Order: sequence, then structure tokens, then C-alpha cells
Amino acid sequence: MTGALALGRRLAAGEIDAVAECEAALGRARATGCAFIALTEERARREARESARRLAAGAPRGPLEGVPIAWKDLIDVEGVPTTAASALRRDAAPATADAPVVARLAAAGMVCIGKTNLSEFAYSGLGLNPHFGTPPNPRAGNVPRAPGGSSSGSAVAVAAGAVTCAIGTDTSGSIRVPAAFCGLAGFKPTAARVDRTGVLPLAATLDSVGPLATSVADLVALDAALRGAPVPDGIVAPAAGPSDPPPRGLAAGAGPLEHRLARPDAAAAALRLVVPESDVVDAVEPVVATGFAAALTALEAAGATIERRQLPALEAVRALQVEHGSLVGHEAWRVHRALLDSSDAERLDRRVLRRLREGRALPAAGYDAILRERPRLQAQLAAELGAALAVWPTVPHVAPELEPLERDADHFARTNLRTLSATMPGSVLDMPGAALPIGTDAAGLPISLLLSGPRGSDDRVLAAALDAEAALGGP
Repeated sequence: MTGALALGRRLAAGEIDAVAECEAALGRARATGCAFIALTEERARREARESARRLAAGAPRGPLEGVPIAWKDLIDVEGVPTTAASALRRDAAPATADAPVVARLAAAGMVCIGKTNLSEFAYSGLGLNPHFGTPPNPRAGNVPRAPGGSSSGSAVAVAAGAVTCAIGTDTSGSIRVPAAFCGLAGFKPTAARVDRTGVLPLAATLDSVGPLATSVADLVALDAALRGAPVPDGIVAPAAGPSDPPPRGLAAGAGPLEHRLARPDAAAAALRLVVPESDVVDAVEPVVATGFAAALTALEAAGATIERRQLPALEAVRALQVEHGSLVGHEAWRVHRALLDSSDAERLDRRVLRRLREGRALPAAGYDAILRERPRLQAQLAAELGAALAVWPTVPHVAPELEPLERDADHFARTNLRTLSATMPGSVLDMPGAALPIGTDAAGLPISLLLSGPRGSDDRVLAAALDAEAALGGP
């Protein structure tokens, strides 16, 4: 699959016309079925024409000029209803303005193709939706499987080749899980790193906005653009010649992201990784364990230092949630309190309604206890990791079959909890995390690795992800 930066280079070189690429992307988006809830055709064509003019004048706004982008339908796009993939919001009034993140990518020259499907109100790690349909996982083969959620449509849009990149949100794993199930790279930033204005909340303490793409370099570029920052030159620059290969990784301990350039043969040398002695590693399917072990072996062969030890802060978070319930469970029902008290509650996806009601039943004292303990555990984790980052499988299993999830609500609930078991603790600790594909099982179903760091270590995590991707053979 062509990446966003690679497409941007071809557009800048005149190999592809921005208007033609826009039309092709719209056509591909239509072919993805229910991956998209709405196409913004008029806007897309206008933005593509403007990009084509800037490119022809040699005045692009950046390396993503003219590249199509899709937005999870939890994020305001001017003139389009923000449905959150709920039947209750199907006829909502159109957004009166772009969310700041949408405006920033438009200012970077990107072309808004449309808005993508998701789990209703973003409240599921599996991506099923009875109102707008469940986006088909393109990596599923002959047996339909869950696309991952809640950013299901964004992941499917990229994995199916409709667009080279898309934007999702992540509260408990909603970027990392669909990236894992669809064989993509995905990045969940520290919650406050990217402006969440104009994004419908699920749990305000945890919600974050981030990209899904086919390479880590694209994640870096999109993360910068979402913040209104310049894309790092070392991510963008092509090779000067055969004797000067392009940078494939960034040394993980050498200063600001944009200055950490490393050659492929030394990409992983500065990586220090901790594999937790924990169920997030031990309680995984055998095929995931095998793929993860092979990835660790490749990283060590490339020069990474890997420790296997306990991270007590991580285990403390898991114990805190067992005792008091999940933080997202406590906050999600509060966001939707009025809906739960109305007759419209019965129109919700029954699985979402069940989770909201379960959250409402949690004692309020548990919510206070989690919020009280959270800052201490965040500081503890940072001390435990030091200069290292954590690494474990993104999801303990490959994408599950769709039919049993649709048929059996209890099976869905158990699978959803297990699916999010490796990503949710990192969310509670506000750990930025990059999910990377590391291979497939015998049926071609993707397996994924998650690199995470303490709150605010986003640049280190992205740098390490570039290193790891290079050591594992590239995107």
C-alpha cells in the first residue's frame, strides 16, 4: 500500500494530479461499503483543486499537500452531522465549524474525503455497529472478522486502500486495536497532546485523537500536522542518491524528534525496552506469543536492549480496575446520563447500552479512588521505566470471528474485555502508544506489537517505533 508521505512526494513531483487522486479516493471510499458514513465530495473536490493549484505553482503547504484523509465520525467536519455512528444522531444538525484538528490538516493541504464509521459512541473495542453496519475487515479472508474498534471505519478505510491515512480516537484502545486487527500502524498520543475541541467525548480523562496509517513515518507526519507543527525534515526527505539512503529510524535517546536521525543499520541500537512480566504478555494466544517472541529476537539482533521484569505500576492499575471498575466505565455513563434517563436509551446498540448501565452501577467512591491514585501511579511508572519504553502485544489474540460476536451478547462482552485488556491499563496511565504490525498467523490475520512510554513521552515512543519498524523490516 502507498503511504501518505510517498503519495505526497508523487503529487509534488507531478506524477499524480491532486484532482484525479481525489476522484480515485472517492471511488475507492464508495467501494468500502459501510466503512464511511458520509463522503464530503464537494469539499474534497474544492480542496483538491486548491491543492493542484498550489502544487502547480511550486508552493505546497507541506509534504501532505493533496493527500486524501478520512475522519472518524466523532470529530466535527463543517457542514456534516457528527453522528458518532448512532441512530439517535443520524439526523443531527450539521457541524457549524471544523474541529481544530480538521482545520489543521486542511491548512496542511490535505483533502477531506469523508467521515468514517465506528462503534456507537466509540464504546467498543471490536467495531460492530447495528445502525450503520460493521465495516468489513479487509484482512479477514473467507470468514468475516471484527475490524477492531472503536475506530473501525478509519482502520478499514486505510487497510482497504481507500485512503493512505485516517484519523481516529482512542479511549481504551480504539486506535491501537483496529490498527492491530487490520495490520496497520496506529498511534495513541498522550491525551492532552492533540486538541480535542469539536470531538464528541466518551471519557474526557482518557480520550485522545491520533492517526492510523501504513507506516510509522506517516504517523509522525500526521501527529505533527494534527498539532499544527511542522513535519520533521528527516521524515520527509527522500534519498539524495544510492550512496545516501533515507533515514529509516530515529535514535531513541538523542534529543527532539526532528533532530534524531539514524541510518537503518544503526536504527535500533539506542532502543531500551522493558517487557513486563505480566498477563499482557503471558496470557496471549500461542500464535501471538510466537509472533511477539520473533519480533523481540529481531529487535535484539538489531541492537536493542530488552529487559524482562515487572512493572508494578502497570499491575497496580489492573488491580485498581478490578476493585473499582474501569475509568471509562465511570465516565462514559456520566457523558450519556441524559440519554440513559430517556426512552431513547432502548434504541442504542444493546451492547453499548449494557456497558453504559454497568458503568452507572459502579460506586461513585470507586471513581474517586481511581482519580486519586492515577497521578501517583503515573509517576511510579515513569520512575520504573526510566530511559526505557515498554513493549507488549497490542492485543492478546487475532481478530475474532464476527458471527459469534453478533449472535451472543455475553460472548461479545467477554471478548471485548479481553481485546482491550492490553491497551486499557496504558490508557489509564495516559501512556502514548504506537501499534506496529509484526506479521500474521497461518491464515494471514495480523499480529501487532505495542510500544508505550510514560505520559508525555510521545516523541520518544514515535522515535522508538521508527527504529523498531526499521529493525523488523520496514512498513
